[in-house]
Amino acid sequence: MAKLPQSCGAATADGALGLRDGGAGSIKPCGQQSRRQHQEPGPGKEERLHPAQDCALRADMELDVQRAKDLIEQKLAEEEEEEKRLKEDGTREPPAVERMSTPDLEEEKRRGPRNWGLEAIKGQERVRKSSVDLRREIIDVGSIQRLIELRKQRRQRREERAATPEPPPPPEPLEIEGPVEPETFLRAAVQGKMRVIEKFLADGGSPDTCDEFHRTALHRSSLEGHTDILQKLLDSGATVNFRDRLDCTAVHWACRGGHLDAVKLLQDHGADLNLKDKLLSTPLHVAARTGHLDIVEHLIHCGVDINSPDREGDTALHDATRLSRYKIIKMLILYGADMMAKNHAGKTPTDLVQQWQVDTRQALETKEQPQGEMEVPV
Repeated sequence: MAKLPQSCGAATADGALGLRDGGAGSIKPCGQQSRRQHQEPGPGKEERLHPAQDCALRADMELDVQRAKDLIEQKLAEEEEEEKRLKEDGTREPPAVERMSTPDLEEEKRRGPRNWGLEAIKGQERVRKSSVDLRREIIDVGSIQRLIELRKQRRQRREERAATPEPPPPPEPLEIEGPVEPETFLRAAVQGKMRVIEKFLADGGSPDTCDEFHRTALHRSSLEGHTDILQKLLDSGATVNFRDRLDCTAVHWACRGGHLDAVKLLQDHGADLNLKDKLLSTPLHVAARTGHLDIVEHLIHCGVDINSPDREGDTALHDATRLSRYKIIKMLILYGADMMAKNHAGKTPTDLVQQWQVDTRQALETKEQPQGEMEVPV
């Protein structure tokens, strides 16, 4: 029999978690089972573990907990390194640009803008499920103290990363060798890389180059609010009212991204603020749904049709009411939105207010009364 170490926390044998057979995905708390085999006496018998045997079992368990812990740390470190590499490389684009489709437009209308960042976090959590399973196995083995230490270390590393500023992105090369591919050009519009844009246009590339969704660099830079790139594209002859496959113009995307400066720049170059997308939504509809009050106010001041209906007969006020955009509701009311306008389902904005939204309902009902006058704040 091998000589046991002085501390029961030291390792004396291969672990009972199953790491040597199946790796991280097949860890099983066999240490407890092994202990039960020693502790469960036969009928009518009493059996106690010898102190040396008990110490050996504990040592085995501690070794396997440490192995599981190291495996978790390795997996999480690899994931973080991959995320960091992709971020520095700049190969990923905002999901809104890549994935926006007609169902997404309909979802935006009913529920407001999607939280792409939250969905990305949920995706990462799904990827880390195996790591979570490992943590649960550690709990099953019984080493709660080890788990507490692991969490403390993770928290400390997060605090250290938060205290350390991220390095600035690498500067753009002064000269770009070779031709710029259309995909690189479109990606540069998202990332704000002016030299890539200039190189592509200088080589004779069309400013209206688009992807399979008919989205141009103008659409992409409008969503991100890169006004310098917008200016360059417009000066190079980009079509300001170019429609993508959703019939959205750059103004729709600027409203969706919440960039008032981009909206104004596009407007100065002749953008039509009343054009409609596939859902017959105007930029005012989009700004109301996504909650950008400053853009709503600007569009109203520019004289857009405040009561323009979409495919379902909803006005911007219907959308703002459905999504509880109280400030936008108030502004639309103050500037004359029709409170009695009915959509194709025969519903007015008041009908869409939920029972628990008392303040909004009162504001709408007060405005509907003929004698009720609402003062415009100075």
